[in-house]
Amino acid sequence: MPAFDYARPGTLDEAVALLATSDGRSRPLAGGTDLLVQLRAERYELDLVVDVKAVAELNELRLDPTAGLTFGAAVPCFRIYEDPRIQAAYPGLIDAVSIIGGIGIQGRATVGGNLCNAAPSAESIPALIVLGATCLIAGPSGRRTVPVEAFCTGPGATVLASGELLVSVHVPPPTPRTGSYYLRFTPRNEMDIAVVGAGAWIALAEDGRTIADARLALGAVAPTPLVVDAAPALLVGTHGNDEALESAGQAARDAARPITDMRGSAAQRRHLAGILAVRALRGALARARGESVEMHPEAGR
Repeated sequence: MPAFDYARPGTLDEAVALLATSDGRSRPLAGGTDLLVQLRAERYELDLVVDVKAVAELNELRLDPTAGLTFGAAVPCFRIYEDPRIQAAYPGLIDAVSIIGGIGIQGRATVGGNLCNAAPSAESIPALIVLGATCLIAGPSGRRTVPVEAFCTGPGATVLASGELLVSVHVPPPTPRTGSYYLRFTPRNEMDIAVVGAGAWIALAEDGRTIADARLALGAVAPTPLVVDAAPALLVGTHGNDEALESAGQAARDAARPITDMRGSAAQRRHLAGILAVRALRGALARARGESVEMHPEAGR
């Protein structure tokens, strides 16, 4: 691993200043479960690693019934999925966060890092997209907010400009008669990368049966996590019957732009996109109805 300088700022302003003055040859360090592996593989040649774990804003974890959930970019996964209030309010997020790596990884890995790593197969991103989450970014020019669905621009690439830093993620508060769900397919039981992932969110009308709104997002089937734009129109106004769900599943297949690699073929991924989309929508619908559904499912088990 090539040598680099290390800094541990105590404030957000200090962290931004350090990142801004390194001419693009720096990276923030939160959990380090991706960055350290990439450094050992010499994917980056860095002059500076900025450890942001001492920055208060990046360690914030706050749940407010009216404001929603805010978690800093340095908050490790286990703090999110072990919180019973977050489990109750955002089960679809728990589905995703609790299967990012194994137990040892989850003690350090962060959802913020999962976002910034921008892998097409990232577990947390489809779950956050369907929940309408937004990213707070700080940089030399100030602060700005970006929807999670627009944060990744390509494999390993994000909207972050030189000197900018992901500060936190905000998830709107859940409303009555809504439910979310995430699942993935993997060939192994644990610590594997998703061949396909699917996140869904459904809101029911006051009758508790009719779908009033819906969102569907996929992972590992395109260069970035993908929103299935056609799904809501196929679901809204229905009771989530088999025909409506299968139509949304076909929309997922049509939207997918997968590749073939060592983990699966393009044809397999496209097929799985439809299957997992239907299962995710069923899970979200059941939760919107108040039914008990298993947390953090694994379609590949």
